Amino acid sequence: MKSIKYSLILLLLTILAFSCRKIESLPPEPHIEFTNFAVFDTTDILGNSYKGGKLKFYFEDGDGDLGLSQPSEGGTADTINLFMTLYRKVDGSMIPVANDDPLKPPGFRIPYMERPGQNKILKGTIAVTFLYLFYSPDDSAIIKYNFYIKDRADNQSNTEATSEISLSVNDVYD
Repeated sequence: MKSIKYSLILLLLTILAFSCRKIESLPPEPHIEFTNFAVFDTTDILGNSYKGGKLKFYFEDGDGDLGLSQPSEGGTADTINLFMTLYRKVDGSMIPVANDDPLKPPGFRIPYMERPGQNKILKGTIAVTFLYLFYSPDDSAIIKYNFYIKDRADNQSNTEATSEISLSVNDVYD
């Protein structure tokens, strides 16, 4: 009988020890890490061939206020929270492109995210797909992107960079 009593006490202490873990804490500023960029061929619903790309990156946000809700009609709310700068390799150096460069992406919108409960930390992977509508197969461009995100409190993440990417070669660039 005593051994059952001690076993139950030990079991209860073990359960209590593991159930009282401290809530993880991260800074309110988002943090991102480049994962990879994939280049691929794709076709639209009309049968037109295009070059495509997919950027994947990991994110963490300590206060869980990442993403934007849909703007109201006529509203002045921010519509972009993923910002990108495109670079092209020219004479061995990566140079930022002009605003009228056909490969320059617009900014992107990360949708509204919210985590229920006491721990608001958000972590995950985001994938963004690009369509290079004006890419020419004769273009042997080597490009790269610098990118960062902002949360709803306007906290800016660190800036990450992709590796050098050749749009003429379908591959995954780490």
